[in-house]
Amino acid sequence: MGVLQGITEFLPVSSSGHLALFQHFFGMEDIESKQMFFSVMLHFGTLISIFIYYWHDIVDMIREFFRAIGDLFSRRGGRQQVQTPPARRLVLLIIVATLPLFVILPVKDVVESATGNVTFVSLALLATGFLLFFSDRLSKGRKTAKTATLVDALAVGCAQAVGTLPGISRSGITISTGMLRGYDRSFAVRFSFLMSLPAVLGATILELKDALEAGLDPAILPHCLVGMGIAAVVGYFAIRLVNLLASKGKFGAFAYYCWAVGAVSLVAGFVVG
Repeated sequence: MGVLQGITEFLPVSSSGHLALFQHFFGMEDIESKQMFFSVMLHFGTLISIFIYYWHDIVDMIREFFRAIGDLFSRRGGRQQVQTPPARRLVLLIIVATLPLFVILPVKDVVESATGNVTFVSLALLATGFLLFFSDRLSKGRKTAKTATLVDALAVGCAQAVGTLPGISRSGITISTGMLRGYDRSFAVRFSFLMSLPAVLGATILELKDALEAGLDPAILPHCLVGMGIAAVVGYFAIRLVNLLASKGKFGAFAYYCWAVGAVSLVAGFVVG
């Protein structure tokens, strides 16, 4: 499961969709509730991989965030508005892109209920495949952190909100939307993963709180640490793979996989039930 989490969290094939199908066809629908702490640790492992891969970007963003606060209380703030550092603009873009997720909160239970609907998940995977297939056929964009607008960030943020549906790849839909908005392919991937940090970190902290309140069996801690470590290592190389394929215009290669899994699970859902 550590390998599965590390691969599907970053490759545009929908980790939630794979988990939903895995649980349904192998009779493990209660794994999230019975092994909540284990699930949280797997997600924490993929968070670690993002922090390691984009360490320099994250440090620069944190530094510029506090510098921006300092500039608000100094006379330098007005002069620096003309040439805002890219890392500072990136912080603002990510904040704007995170806002649409708050719209999902009131309907969170409805979104989560779709996980148990194999037909919905299968059709969503097929839709993800079409999204990936056509994204590579878009003309290459040039926008980066220096030139991307708040409207661009909001559009990608709305895509991230849609990506909470099981079967819709969060990375796939956000990277594709970034390309549609004219993002440079490398920046589209970078922005997609960096913008996931606030949402995934916040959700992981809340889930960790619930898991600890539900009780923790010390005997499973070694298994959790192994799963977390494997998810982190596999996730790191998955990020590298996504960056490589996107830069070479091969991002749509994942479309065929999504179509295959979606079609097989759709047929199996009708046959097996």
